[in-house]
Amino acid sequence: MTEGKIVEWLKKPGDKVERGESVLVVESDKADMDVESFNEGYLAAVLMPAGGTAPVGETIGLIVESEAEIAAAAARTPAAPAAAPSAPAPAAAAPVPVAVAAGSIAAVAAAPAPMAPAPAATGIPTAAASSPAAAAGRIVASPRARKLAAQLGVALEALRGSGPNGRIQAEDVEKAAGQPVSLPRVAEGSAAAVVASAHGAAPGAAASAPIGQSFGAAGETVAFNTLQQAVVRNMNASLTIPCFHVGYTISTDKLDALYKQVKSKGVTMTALLAKAVGVTLARHPQVNAAATATAMTYPERINVAVAVAMEDGGLITPVLADADRTDLYSLSRNWADLVSRARSKQLKPEEYSTGTFTLSNLGMFGVDRFDAILPPGTGAILAVAASRPCVVATKDGAITVKRQMQVNLTADHRVIYGTHAAAFLKDLAALIETNPESLVL
Repeated sequence: MTEGKIVEWLKKPGDKVERGESVLVVESDKADMDVESFNEGYLAAVLMPAGGTAPVGETIGLIVESEAEIAAAAARTPAAPAAAPSAPAPAAAAPVPVAVAAGSIAAVAAAPAPMAPAPAATGIPTAAASSPAAAAGRIVASPRARKLAAQLGVALEALRGSGPNGRIQAEDVEKAAGQPVSLPRVAEGSAAAVVASAHGAAPGAAASAPIGQSFGAAGETVAFNTLQQAVVRNMNASLTIPCFHVGYTISTDKLDALYKQVKSKGVTMTALLAKAVGVTLARHPQVNAAATATAMTYPERINVAVAVAMEDGGLITPVLADADRTDLYSLSRNWADLVSRARSKQLKPEEYSTGTFTLSNLGMFGVDRFDAILPPGTGAILAVAASRPCVVATKDGAITVKRQMQVNLTADHRVIYGTHAAAFLKDLAALIETNPESLVL
């Protein structure tokens, strides 16, 4: 993270601030964060209004210890808030700056110190705790939920949030307004309601399940949002990586049959594919490796990241950690939780930035084949297309019909060679075609 966008100030200049109380909401590359104050006092000044973007290390607000210090602190800022109450100028401690910190935007811990142009900031967890109790009476809702509530005329005060720690989500507003709840727009269709078949919908299904994207009106120029800017940076970085592509056709009859058996138990196709990839990666550590400037890094864990398209544009890759060792049912529960929190921008950094291998599936849209762009920091990404009935010839020359899907591996040639990619895909195909039942064990 190099900068953060201020979504909303939860306190106004002059408001009392308790230690641990949320002061503002910030949008980072991949998540919205409630930012808590590290100290008790009063918000004296807001230096960066809502909608503004601040780089890491920049002061965005000032917190003072006593009400008497507000006016003096506001007067010393470039743009003093007019609403700040007047008080005698103090000769006490200097204001505490609220500053942008790497990984988050954070309030500096209270410690009387001289004012500095760029004070050092202390980071806080990206997904700061946000509960109704900690909110001190304010409404805890995602920015999208607030915007939707205003459009639909829904009173947020009357809603009970279904998000983390009672946070009101967009779907809560839609339910209250009697609107159809938006389905998660994911690259593979992680929710059971999205994909009825194993991993490929009928060719016409794409029209009823569009990829999540914020569209502008004809002739309009729409600026990239924070998440889209992060995607742009990553894609530009990918251009510097020497990649190659290897394709493989896999028969899915047995995998489809297994999916029908376990779907009622909450198992998703995402979990099945991630588990199969994880088990295969355990036998091919080279494909799980990544390149640095001067060396190859072999991760201790196999973390499969899965590409998810966000409703307001951009992509995020929630991570199924230890995909090779986690049982299939736990993996499915983890995935449902990750997708839910990804949609509300409540993922922690380690939940979207620790992938060692990436999976992207456009099969739900009937895609025959595609090549995925390699995310920086990993060695390979697997693109999975739709599974379709195909007429094939058996080894003995007979003609039969099998369901087949095309998978394409994009690999970093600095770490992975053609033989490594081919061996990985061959073993993955063997697992899916001959013994997918082992994924449930």
